[in-house]
Parts: sequence; structure tokens; C-alpha cells
Amino acid sequence: MAKTNGRVRVGIINVTGYAGSELARLLHFHPEVQVTSVTGRSAAGKKLSDVFPHLWQQDLPVEAELGDVDFAFSALPHAASAEAIAPLIEAGLPVVDISADFRIHDLAEYEAWYNVKHPAPDLLEESPYGLTELNREAVREARLVANPGCYPTGALLALAPAVKAGIVGADIIVDAKSGVSGAGRSVGLAYHYAEANESVGAYGLDGHRHLPEITQELAAMWGGPQPRVTFIPHLIPMTRGILATCYADILTDRLPLNDNAKAEVMRLYEDFYCNEPFVRIAAEPPQTKYTWGNNLCLIYPTIDMRTGRFVVVSAIDNLVKGAAGQAIQNMNLMLGMPETMGLDQPAVYP
Repeated sequence: MAKTNGRVRVGIINVTGYAGSELARLLHFHPEVQVTSVTGRSAAGKKLSDVFPHLWQQDLPVEAELGDVDFAFSALPHAASAEAIAPLIEAGLPVVDISADFRIHDLAEYEAWYNVKHPAPDLLEESPYGLTELNREAVREARLVANPGCYPTGALLALAPAVKAGIVGADIIVDAKSGVSGAGRSVGLAYHYAEANESVGAYGLDGHRHLPEITQELAAMWGGPQPRVTFIPHLIPMTRGILATCYADILTDRLPLNDNAKAEVMRLYEDFYCNEPFVRIAAEPPQTKYTWGNNLCLIYPTIDMRTGRFVVVSAIDNLVKGAAGQAIQNMNLMLGMPETMGLDQPAVYP
């Protein structure tokens, strides 16, 4: 593998979106890689530091096409991403795709939810779902990894220990709130300051595109029929962060609702994630501010003893653990580097 100044040469396709610019920011601190090529057709010919002044240390030209690199991230929208990635994979370049193009394994399901014909269906079978904590070995061996969506990252990490232990039923509710950066650099009316500020609203009640991801991965954990998942996202007036609160009924034959039940659930989660560098089990319900700018997922599991219902709360930064940070975590594994490399920044507070 060719290197520049002893570092792996990395390219970012579509650096001009929020996920792409966050990749550039985080990779600047990575000791073993160097961003050497970035694309963004609307900004082609400009300096990256002119497009994003906060990236003033990265004096790269924004190009129309990707240059000669050893590893690539694609932050293009769905369909456009798969189209750009296919020739890179054919040429032997490892890629992490941040779009939705390779997350859903079932071709018909993908095309129904995204209303587009998949540009590279032959690559679906070889692109593991890159939620590193749950698919580490598959990611390590892959040449193409499908980076998870931001909402599914928070929900799946929150639910995985309970689902894998078989202590909850298959009827699950995911109530999640996201900052406006989750919509990308959109100019839609809903994201204007006067519309989004001082307001909270639900959307996607008839089905959000992240729902099939959540259902697919939960079904894989169960190894049985697909669960019944109600997923309701909300837009809230902050820039970054996702708070997901998930609910399911406790199966009392697997976890009796006695005085030890809450402690048992906490132990289950602590044991499940004891060796995970980017998941922490919190002593109290987390807030999104605790993860602002870093790759952590904070989780708090408990039981509502009155109703026998399991409740688990997770908090992530949607642009880091929910996008760019998770992508770098996957890259580290694919390149045989320490998983935490370049991702050990603490949160920004307040």
C-alpha cells in the first residue's frame, strides 16, 4: 500500500456535506492516515479551507473526481454513492460507504424504501453492516462496509444486549430525537432557523427509511421472525445529537420482575459492553451534550416495575458515532489499525 509521509492516503467523496466535513475534521488527528484527495462537485476548484473555514489546517483543493488514494469514504447521497463506489471496489480499493446503499441486504426492500433501482446490487452480499460493536469480524475482513444510519446506531446499540439475551419481546418502540444536522446541509423550509427553533416535531410516522435497517439487524440478533418495530423520529432545535428511548415488554420467564431485576439488567449491559471502547453504561439517563463531538454511545437500561416494561436510553453524536466516527472506526479495523486510533477525543462541554 502506497503511503504519503509514512501514512495511508485517504480520499473523501463529497466532502462538502456534514458527514464529509466531519470526516475531514476527525481524520486530521489520525496518526496513521492523511487525507490527500477530497471531492465535491459544487465546490470543485476551491480550497477545502475556503469552503469550511474551521478546516483551515487542511489546505487541499476540492476536486471533481477522486485522486490516487489507498482508502476511500463515500459521503454521497444514496444511489449516487453506489454508482461511484462500484468502480473503486472493482479496482481493489477498500471503501466505507456512509450512504444507505449497502445497509439493507434485501434488494427489493432497498428499492421499495428508497424508490430507486440499485446501481450495484452485486455488491450487497459482500458489504457487512458496519456497526462495529456487533459485526467486528465481518468488518475486519471486508473491502466494502456499509456504515449504519445515525438513528439505527443509537437504537441498535441500546437494544442489542436485551435482544441477544432474550429478555424482551418482539414488540419494540423506538422514540428518537435528532438535531437538525441529521438532515444534512439541506435548505428545506423545516430546517430554517425560524421554523426549527423553539419547536419539536415528529416526522416519518408512515415509515422512515432507517426503519428497515433497525428491523433487519434486530431480526438477525433474534435469529427468528422479524420483530414489530414502531420507530418515530423527532426533529429538535439543536445542531448535533440523537437521544433514543426504546421500549419493550420484559419476558418474565427469562427475567423475573423481582427486587433484583433492575440490577440484573444493568449487569447484563455492563458485561455485554465491558470490552467496547466506545460504549459506556451510564449510572443515570445520558444527555446528548455528553457525547458532543466524540465517538461515544452512552446507554442507560432500566425497568418500569409498574408495567413490566424494559426501557433503555442511548445518546450519540449523530455526526460522529452516527456517521464519520463510526466510519473511521470501521476503517481502522479494515486496515489492521487499533480500533480507537484517531477517535479518542473527549466530548466538547458545555
